[in-house]
Amino acid sequence: MFDYLEKEIGINIIREPITIQIDEKTLMIGHGDGLGPGDFKYKFIKKFFTNKFCQWVFSKIHPNFSFFIARYWSRKSKENEKHGTPPFLGENKEWLIQYCKEQLLLNDKINYFIFGHRHLPIEHQINDKCFYVNLGDWIEHCTYALLENNKLELKKFN
Repeated sequence: MFDYLEKEIGINIIREPITIQIDEKTLMIGHGDGLGPGDFKYKFIKKFFTNKFCQWVFSKIHPNFSFFIARYWSRKSKENEKHGTPPFLGENKEWLIQYCKEQLLLNDKINYFIFGHRHLPIEHQINDKCFYVNLGDWIEHCTYALLENNKLELKKFN
């Protein structure tokens, strides 16, 4: 999509996690894809899709063929989703929790890590002042986060 959304409708695409301050809390917010150890298949695919040369080559492919490729990838993704989102795997097996711990070594002032890639609502305390929150998704879980009175809560839309 290159810069289509940015130029056409003014949406700023943030591709890497950002750290922001809201009131007295420091939050790191990002999609969560490709962070932490593991998930090598996704990381390889992401490098391919974000490579400028590969993007240029893909833009030269006839739309019929490029849509065929896109539908193929989409079907593969849906086949994997039939097995459902894996449940919480435990602190040592959750890649995003491992990523959060690595980031805390660089910046121990972060209070909340907020990601969404996992598609599973998760609230996990990392230490006495830091939480990892995965937003889940809007389709199945209808979950979102609300920061109010310096406390972040995972909520469910009714």
